[in-house]
Amino acid sequence: MSWGMIATWRMAHDGVTQASEALSNNGQAGDAIETTIRTVEDYPYYKSVGFGGLPNAEGILEMDAAFMDGDTFKIGAVAGITDTKNPISVARKLSDEKFNSFRVGDGATKYAMLNGFERKNMLTQRAHRIWEKRVEEIAKSNLSPYDGHDTIGAISLDTNGSMAAGTSSSGLFMKKPGRVGDSPLSGSGFYVDSEIGGATATGLGEDLMKGCLAYEIVRQMGEGKTPQEACDQAVYTFHDTLTKRYGKAGAFSLVAMNNTGQWGVATNVEFTFSVANDQEKPAIYLANMGENHQTIIEPITQEWLDAYEKRIKAPID
Repeated sequence: MSWGMIATWRMAHDGVTQASEALSNNGQAGDAIETTIRTVEDYPYYKSVGFGGLPNAEGILEMDAAFMDGDTFKIGAVAGITDTKNPISVARKLSDEKFNSFRVGDGATKYAMLNGFERKNMLTQRAHRIWEKRVEEIAKSNLSPYDGHDTIGAISLDTNGSMAAGTSSSGLFMKKPGRVGDSPLSGSGFYVDSEIGGATATGLGEDLMKGCLAYEIVRQMGEGKTPQEACDQAVYTFHDTLTKRYGKAGAFSLVAMNNTGQWGVATNVEFTFSVANDQEKPAIYLANMGENHQTIIEPITQEWLDAYEKRIKAPID
């Protein structure tokens, strides 16, 4: 049996690389998801996930995460959790609960605390300064406060044929307290069925929730489409429909993998992702929306990577 791993954004690559090594040595799909996402949650320069994530309008960092087992359909999720080191681990633990498996706000935070998950102030000085600057800009220039909503979403396949999916996000920068996007919602932010495949999403949650695209991609793969065909069909059809009926479509990107390790991607913005399977080493690619509802996918350049590293670590005035 083949194995595979795919995840959203450049920020996932180190985690994908680490998880891929385990999967190639008969590691479990669920462990691969947790490893990949925890790596992103722990890195302070990724400002849309975990430690270093950007806070809400009141300066409080609220985080969302979800985990799904493709063998059993068990799902665990948290939304608006605070001061907890790895929300993905809490979500995975919750997936073992028959009842109360999706916790929000204080309920999620208390569950994490009572179950021994590490407590940590996840708001870094860097993230707080970025928040302060945005508050100043809003007051001076009447700018829109909203900026950034890059979820880490991942799909894994292990050599036993089991699949899993997971997401983690600090959500929309400057969101109103209590706002929740698509990331912890089954069918919108993620979906996986080990007999078919899985998909995860990143982008503007308010628009992604209108389409339930993660489930739709899995459904189309179940009807025989390749992951790429399913992504192109689901994402671009919905992009056009939403633009026509709602007036506009926010940014959204989805990645998918089927139960043989084939993968696919579709996006309506410039989008990076990381992928590996038993046929290809971990690699980062750049995707864009092409003509005729087909995605253009290219290998990332070293120049792009260098600029990315410089940008995310640039000093904050």
